[in-house]
Amino acid sequence: QVQLVESGGGLVQPGGSLRLSCVASGSIFTFYAMGWYRQAPGKQRELVAGITSGGTTNYADSVKGRFTISRDNAKNTVYLQMNSLKPEDTAVCSCNALRVVNIEGAKYDYWGQGTQVTVSS
Repeated sequence: QVQLVESGGGLVQPGGSLRLSCVASGSIFTFYAMGWYRQAPGKQRELVAGITSGGTTNYADSVKGRFTISRDNAKNTVYLQMNSLKPEDTAVCSCNALRVVNIEGAKYDYWGQGTQVTVSS
């Protein structure tokens, strides 16, 4: 079991920045891949950025060059630095922890409660 608590959302002007944090507890953080997802009203949830247990990152095309995902295993925390924010980035952002053990056929998948990001002038 993993519990995820997000923080750092808020209201910013276009071109501004926010840093989201997600603190994990209840399991071994280093074993999990971590991701940030977002969901705008009336739209499907989409993956924004992910980072593996080994530190490999990937990003949605819409945020490449603007967002950076990172993790601090000593603090059981994953971050999403969001720069050059656009109104289109307005969404509820959720933290995800995922571990797939292929040889066991086991999947461990947990979600945070979400934090609102609003980009508006």
